[in-house]
Amino acid sequence: MAFRVLHWASRIILAGIFLYSGYVKLQSPLQFAAALAGYKLFPIGLILPITYYLPWIEVALGVLLLVGWKVRYFAACTAGLLFLFLSILVITYLRGIDADCGCFAAGGRISPLTIARDALFLVPAVFLGLEPRIRRGWQSQPECEAESADSF
Repeated sequence: MAFRVLHWASRIILAGIFLYSGYVKLQSPLQFAAALAGYKLFPIGLILPITYYLPWIEVALGVLLLVGWKVRYFAACTAGLLFLFLSILVITYLRGIDADCGCFAAGGRISPLTIARDALFLVPAVFLGLEPRIRRGWQSQPECEAESADSF
């Protein structure tokens, strides 16, 4: 029962994050493009394609997580995307560039708090991606304890 609750909570939280983030970027593409340019990490020729396609990818991932089709695979995709976002934020912060995060609404500067927030977003994605393994490990754990207790 606990795994079912964690599964649904993780899916809803992760889908909500991606749907909202994609929606905000679709509503203000120029602000998102300015945030990407502010990272000083991407070639100018890539900023507009990223601005156009990334929000749609985020919305699609959010919808697919809500629908529940191939959750483990799409959770792994979201974890990879979040890890990429996190890496970009850390690189920009360590370079000392005062840039807008571009994650949600405009005006959120990259700081240790935004980096920690994005790192926390990885938790439900990693849980959903590894849930079958976690569940198997959790269910086999009492059997191991019972076997070791019988051997004494």
